[in-house]
Amino acid sequence: MRPPEFWHRPGGLAPALLAPFGAAYGALGALYALRARPWPAPVPVICIGNPVAGGAGKTPTALAIAAHLQKADLRVAFLSRGYGGRLKGPIEVDPARHIARDVGDEPLLLAARAPTWVARDRKDGARVAIAEGADLVIMDDGLQNPTLRKDASLVVVDGGYGFGNRRVMPAGPLREPLARGLARASALVLVGEDETNLAGELARHAPVLRARLVPDAEARRLKNKRVLAFAGIGRPEKFFRTLSELGAEVTDAHAFADHHSYASDEIMRLVEDAAQRQATPVTTANDHVRLPPEARAMVTAVRVDLVFDDIEALDRALRPALDRLVRAPPHG
Repeated sequence: MRPPEFWHRPGGLAPALLAPFGAAYGALGALYALRARPWPAPVPVICIGNPVAGGAGKTPTALAIAAHLQKADLRVAFLSRGYGGRLKGPIEVDPARHIARDVGDEPLLLAARAPTWVARDRKDGARVAIAEGADLVIMDDGLQNPTLRKDASLVVVDGGYGFGNRRVMPAGPLREPLARGLARASALVLVGEDETNLAGELARHAPVLRARLVPDAEARRLKNKRVLAFAGIGRPEKFFRTLSELGAEVTDAHAFADHHSYASDEIMRLVEDAAQRQATPVTTANDHVRLPPEARAMVTAVRVDLVFDDIEALDRALRPALDRLVRAPPHG
């Protein structure tokens, strides 16, 4: 299901009519958090989250932070709910054995970088990851999950989208009232250009880390090439714009619902359509792992890396977690 258009802009009748349901949703979340007893893990836990439903860049942020910490020889483990997957876990993701319908798409991308555990019950997943030798756990998503105590919470904000109409679901895209989510932030990661002029507002809540998504070398080779693009992510138009900025000629752009599960005949139609247009079929890395295995070689994945503008500012944001790592007794 695609997010309704009224989520993206303030005002309008539909958000006003749905506001009481959003208030109820927010109240239930607050009650759940109030009743929870967060488990204090014996190793640091870093949460990468977002108050907004849909993609803001959480997974690239988690991958970038893991790569940074691995340079210090830390044994990092990722922890995910596995949205879109059928397995409740806790289970370690094996890209050679699991598909997106098992564990979700993000965990497959994370597992290429470090051991990744999927668990509906996040504290159970953390326990297993720690038992298997993790020095530090990075939660991909989980800002609204109160079952695991976090040492640092980095809230990711898409500079091109911000917080939409700033209302709570279903009246808007927020998973909880904005002030509540920002209050738990150790730092805010503002990704891309600040098109919604949020930097000043965000700085009143927590330090702001600026970051950008950089396409990899293979993606840059699409310059001056004809491409047929498709994506089932939170904001497909962001992907299409990235292709144009790379200098690719987008002959056609197909937007699907977030976490769309592609059928074989659906992909074959897109591939055949691309061939008729003498274009290369391209999609995001998240979408690529959701393609039927036999179709992946026919479609080019456009991969991006998140790059922080100030790595020392990132270290300062992570300091509460890293300091605890130094003080923590050996485990395992």
